[in-house]
Formats: sequence, C-alpha cells, structure tokens
Amino acid sequence: MSERHIIRGSDRNERDVFEYALLRVVPRIERGECINAGVLVYCRAKSYVGVRTHLDEARLLALDPEADVAGVRAALRAAEGVSTGGEAAGQAARDDAGRRFRWLIAPRSTVVQPGPVHTGLTTDPAAETDRLLGLLVR
Repeated sequence: MSERHIIRGSDRNERDVFEYALLRVVPRIERGECINAGVLVYCRAKSYVGVRTHLDEARLLALDPEADVAGVRAALRAAEGVSTGGEAAGQAARDDAGRRFRWLIAPRSTVVQPGPVHTGLTTDPAAETDRLLGLLVR
C-alpha cells in the first residue's frame, strides 16, 4: 500500500478523517427544490460532532412563500442540540458522537433533510465546520 493511502491521526500537525453532510430545507417535497441551511461534521478521532446552521429566509420564501419559517428554525435548532449532546439532545443525550451523527444523517422525508455524506481530512474539525458553512451554505 502506498504512503498516500495510509491514514494517520491525532499526532501533532497530522490531519484526521472527518465526514460531513449538508442540511437541506425542502419546503415542498413534491417539487424537490431545496436550499442549504446547515452543515453536519463528524470526526471520530476527536470524538467531535458539530452542526452549524444559517437559514436564508428570503431564499426559503422564494421557493415557497407559505413556508413555515419558525418550524424550519426549530428543526435546525434541534439538530444543533443533538450535536452538542446533553439535555438538548433529548433521547440522544447519552449517545456518543458517532451515534448522534448517524442519527442526524439518517434519511428522512421531512422539510429539513440531510444530504449525502462526504469525507475529508482536517486538523481542526470545529474550524472545518465553520469553513464548510461559509463555503456551502452562506
């Protein structure tokens, strides 16, 4: 196996594998149109799961003038709560970071849906979460 296929992690200045998915808002399921409203990041090596959200209300209302903005915001806040664990995570409060991430990326047919999972390498998963939010959502 070549050197580029070996994944090391958690040594100084070494990058760790992370997974990420977008949170999409699909206001009218039958139309299939969506906007990106958040990013989910999981890094097993750091036991990190993070969610950052940003809802562009004008874009949402352009897709559906009758969209339930308050309901969408509540769903995004709930995803943020699950990522942090503790009381805000509800039933997922005692789950480890990996289980919380897997719960967040589980397919669902609601207005707020996770997109496909992608991977990358990072030295700082929290900074990566912010970077991906700026790149893919804002």
